[in-house]
Amino acid sequence: MLHKLNPFRKKISLIAGCSLLFINCKNNNTSDKASVSETPEKPNIVVIMADDLGFSDLGCYGGEVDTPVLNGLAENGLRFNAFYNTSRCCPSRAALLTGQYPHQAGIGQMTMDRNLPGYRGRLDEQTVTLAEVLKTAGYQTGMVGKWHVSPTEDLGGNEQLEWLNHQTEKETFSDIDTYPTARGFDKYYGNIWGVVDYFDPFALVNGTEPVKEVPEDFYYTDAIGDSAVAYVDHFVKEEKPFFLYVAHCAPHWPLMAPEEEIKKYEHVYDEGWQKIREERYKKLIEKGIFKGDTTKLSEFMFPDLKWAENENWDSRAMAVHAAMIDRMDQNIGKLIDKLEATGQLDNTVIMFMSDNGASSERPSQYGIGFDRPSETRDGREIHYPVKKSEEHLPGPETVMSGIGPVWANVANTPFRYWKARVYEGGITSPFIVHWPAGIKESGAVKSQAAHIIDIMPTLLELSGATYPEEFNGNTIDPYMGESMVSAFTNTEEAPINETLFWEHFGAAALRQGDWKLVKLDGNADWELYNLKDDRTEMNNLAAKYPDRLKAMQEEWNTMAKATDVFPN
Repeated sequence: MLHKLNPFRKKISLIAGCSLLFINCKNNNTSDKASVSETPEKPNIVVIMADDLGFSDLGCYGGEVDTPVLNGLAENGLRFNAFYNTSRCCPSRAALLTGQYPHQAGIGQMTMDRNLPGYRGRLDEQTVTLAEVLKTAGYQTGMVGKWHVSPTEDLGGNEQLEWLNHQTEKETFSDIDTYPTARGFDKYYGNIWGVVDYFDPFALVNGTEPVKEVPEDFYYTDAIGDSAVAYVDHFVKEEKPFFLYVAHCAPHWPLMAPEEEIKKYEHVYDEGWQKIREERYKKLIEKGIFKGDTTKLSEFMFPDLKWAENENWDSRAMAVHAAMIDRMDQNIGKLIDKLEATGQLDNTVIMFMSDNGASSERPSQYGIGFDRPSETRDGREIHYPVKKSEEHLPGPETVMSGIGPVWANVANTPFRYWKARVYEGGITSPFIVHWPAGIKESGAVKSQAAHIIDIMPTLLELSGATYPEEFNGNTIDPYMGESMVSAFTNTEEAPINETLFWEHFGAAALRQGDWKLVKLDGNADWELYNLKDDRTEMNNLAAKYPDRLKAMQEEWNTMAKATDVFPN
């Protein structure tokens, strides 16, 4: 074990039926609710995660991107408008896999080891993953795509660049004991690190073996899609249910897509940021995702910027972003077709989400190093246009760029802010659930607050699996979420979570019922919002309700201490 189980955790696991400040005690057993496993056949489970997808990017969430497959899943399933992530890539993945807040799981910041509880840069030994638990219930397990919960070591200087540029080879990209195959996944194909060249990914492995070269026509989103289909073909040979985790990298930077896909969006964004944002908001209201009286369109965060001075570069950047999402949707379509062709679709629970809101990052400003190469495998220079250079437009393998903060504000319509901030724009994800055998109100929009930590207890209830107190000789901390199964199968909207918590590099928030406490970073003042009347956080009520502000600050501090934000 990396550190001792603290007394707070012991209380949670030992006191049955209690409510301790913010946490309802979790049983380390099968859910108290009627288990779905009592039905004759356990459902297959497919969890699909997009990367840096904006809340309103998908067609079924108001966007102009062509996503017929995900739209179809939404129309024949459920959409949520208050499903939360942790605001950042690897912390969200840690929370998804373990059902714990990211600091508890070991990844409070990124995948660098600070040698402190909560900040080990890897999944803690006091965690179990979804795959590890589901295997005990008889599930086959597989994963394709982005892992990003293993430690990442920068070798420094030319040695790191030669590795990133595929000029030197190493047999491992991290400690193999932290790979997916060591954490319950029978099969794995994907990237161990976070950032990829979509045409020639770094840190790509099959199982534990490095994939040392890829075909000329390789595009990573396609490879993830094809591998997912191949895994289903393998799984259906056994009369056992399966769990498949599909972790797409799209549309995370760098902006790279096949040119024929980009062409589809060549003039879609010529009208500019504000026009696209207004159109998205209108569609969100028309589709019933939100009600206009309680969810106003937040103010555009960049009112002084002039579209005419940015048009060519920005229109192209968003076209590539859209192309990456479009291609992801096509590949999800291959998976759905395979599930249908093999007779598995009706009894497969499919969940789709994003790890955080759209990203404001401009990686061209970061320059080379760590996870950003200087050359392609064949020696072509990779350009990092600090200014929006029309000489190096986004799209090809030789340009490292992202959509930046202005388009991120648009992509997260109707909210403010973006990835790594814990305002609604950074932490609210589109969430789609499709399950023909279980969902009774197809096309409905659910408004209950749910969180990525809820996936673990949800899968426990779906599978009938038992959450262990010990695993591989380690004491296992309780999961923190609540099952969402009743929200899937019932028409009424009973609350899922009363209290939810966030912290990332000083950005902090607490949601308690309809009230939300939030601050931009460690130096900012706390703000207070009533999300029932003000979902887009436009009316700060901190001065009006000082007692509530103080009580919620105290609760946030209690949770921070209990979840290893402040390690001992």
